[in-house]
Amino acid sequence: MTGAIDWNLAFQKPEYFAKEVLGVSLHQGQVKWLNNSSTKENMLVTGNRWGKSFVSAIKILYRAFFRIRDIKFDLRKKYRVVTASITQDQANIIFQLVVSLARESKILEPLLLTITKTPFPKLVLSNGATIEARSTQNRGEYLLGNDYDYFIFDEVAFESAPEYVVEEVIQMRLADREGMLDLISTPNGKNWFYRRMLEISQKKRKGYFQSGDSRENSFISAHALDERVKAFTERRVQQNIMGQFVDSGGEIIKGVHVDSAIHGHAEKVEEFRAEKEPYYISGWDLARKKTATVGITVQVKNGTALIVSVERFKMFDWKDIIQKIKVRQHKYPGRLFVDATGLGDVVVEQLRDYNPTPVIFTESVKAELLTNVEFFHEQNKIWYQRWELPDGDGKIWAFEDEMREARWDKNNECDSIMALALALWSLYRKSYSVITPKVGRI
Repeated sequence: MTGAIDWNLAFQKPEYFAKEVLGVSLHQGQVKWLNNSSTKENMLVTGNRWGKSFVSAIKILYRAFFRIRDIKFDLRKKYRVVTASITQDQANIIFQLVVSLARESKILEPLLLTITKTPFPKLVLSNGATIEARSTQNRGEYLLGNDYDYFIFDEVAFESAPEYVVEEVIQMRLADREGMLDLISTPNGKNWFYRRMLEISQKKRKGYFQSGDSRENSFISAHALDERVKAFTERRVQQNIMGQFVDSGGEIIKGVHVDSAIHGHAEKVEEFRAEKEPYYISGWDLARKKTATVGITVQVKNGTALIVSVERFKMFDWKDIIQKIKVRQHKYPGRLFVDATGLGDVVVEQLRDYNPTPVIFTESVKAELLTNVEFFHEQNKIWYQRWELPDGDGKIWAFEDEMREARWDKNNECDSIMALALALWSLYRKSYSVITPKVGRI
């Protein structure tokens, strides 16, 4: 702090507020974030130790101190801020930094009215603004019934149900106040958070996106970071230091190959449509208690495949499933592969006029099926569009999401990848086994 504070400048420049009101300095990446993350939705993706929590605490105090929002809300609602995360302990990290910074500021410390710890941490300022810390556990249960002006979701990449929590819970908490949402995290594979980043960075969704390398932070030991870089694998350096999205290592299909299959689809459609006598193969994975029935049809040309139809549904009677398969066979006549595990043989018997090939999912067969799907992606021999279908309760199921999220150690609910595996099964060759199956648990 250097003397009399220019409050107009403090309002216009968060960096000045941080220095003069809070007595702290920022590195240039943090300054950039504070100056530019002023849209309704902002994303910050960085390596570890970049200072996400620290700059978030500063932004919370800055916005709470000035109560930054449309003035029309000041007449009827107190200003509310919440920092939330996957656990209460994680949410408390930013909250505790807020309290620490406020207590150490000669200007803000007198403005602290109350600080409570139960039922959740809450700080109240004398201007009426409140700052809370809450968990997003149980699909955002502890956020329901509240509304906020500013919401920070920390480590969102590690949330188990991110789309539901963000779209169905958080966005509704901000709707009444036209509030701001910050999504901040270190990367965690190419999951929902990654796809949200692509939408914003490619201008398909309104918002601000910023990434950051841990080495931008001049306030931590450069020597210590260099040692970590030397010890880390390339993938871990990219994710944990550079803040880049990389595959987590357990995916059946690498993200880069999913990208290739999608990006090459438009060009291949015209090529496949030109075929005078198209050859089709359909694969159907039948529903279990917690899964869906999925049918996928591919058009085959010279050992390559283009997905031409995807159908997915839940809780259908066997006769309805059989009828849907028959309709598909009439539209795309060709070979038919059906999951015959358990009661699937009932469906196979009812489809005998179509000469279906039954496949029972033993551990070894499933390993070969999935390895073959991986091979087709590795060799750039499969293409598909971004298939999206209704999934009940207003939700949307995306084929791309399932392809990216399917893992060798967790694939019991990967219905679409198994349907695709069945559709590609007759194209399997023993000579393809250059990739060792990596199934950890069936």
